[in-house]
Amino acid sequence: MNDYKLGTGTVDGITQPLVRTGGRIFPLSAVLGADSKPTLEAILADWTAMEDKIETALETFAGTDIPETEITFAPPVSNPRKLVCVGTNYHDHLREMKVTTPPEFPYAFLRPQNCLAAHGEDIPLPSGSSMVDWEAELGIVIGTRIGPGDTGDPVQAVAGYTVLNDVSARDWIHNRPFVGIDWVMQKAWDKFQPTGPWITPARFVEDPEKLVIELTVNGVTKQKSNTSELIFGIREMLTHLAAIMTLEPGDIIATGTPAGVGFGMNPQEFLKPGDLVAVTIEGLGTLENTFI
Repeated sequence: MNDYKLGTGTVDGITQPLVRTGGRIFPLSAVLGADSKPTLEAILADWTAMEDKIETALETFAGTDIPETEITFAPPVSNPRKLVCVGTNYHDHLREMKVTTPPEFPYAFLRPQNCLAAHGEDIPLPSGSSMVDWEAELGIVIGTRIGPGDTGDPVQAVAGYTVLNDVSARDWIHNRPFVGIDWVMQKAWDKFQPTGPWITPARFVEDPEKLVIELTVNGVTKQKSNTSELIFGIREMLTHLAAIMTLEPGDIIATGTPAGVGFGMNPQEFLKPGDLVAVTIEGLGTLENTFI
């Protein structure tokens, strides 16, 4: 079996899908040949057939790889129909945030596409916020349409998993209005969801609920936990969300963050210009961004 990861990047001025296997990176179009498809969105729209096709093609492919230094990464999926974020979903994070009653169901919100940012991309700190925080998260990428009324196993709808940083402007938790948290002010800033650089197909992730997840700021570890701390697992989250909305190929679901966010520290810590944040999830890769 040829393990591989999928991403998107610009090489010699051309933005294209990429495949990483055996530590080497290739244009996906070269691997697939004449029948290749132009975007990862198109690949995910036909995921059941394409994941086998990619694996088979890699068995005999002997092309020239691309040095990673020559790639400017884009978000793996640039135009998902939905970005869904699940919050308060780690036992250890609830403890640090002093939440004493666990949620009865996955607590979620939606994010606009403008929040997506790529591995290596600079993330602007909003001028109106002084409490910008980090959140390492496992991302689910949907590969098969699933929605209300579907009775199959929702986990079968997962194409793969990715790494993301669910950045938060905590100012609007600290001073929230009486009607509750303003999720737009906290979460909808441009580039507040760096994602990638790779999608690891689900078939190569033995157990997504047993992965080490770690975040560093300027090389100092701030979060180190395990997805086994999830309150609601992959199946529970997808069952809940798919009963409400149709999840479509390319949709990305952020699954919550573990303990170690700056807001939960004493004294509290927040991001400042020049900070380099790296999120690593076991087997999936590392996402790095500098905040400016």
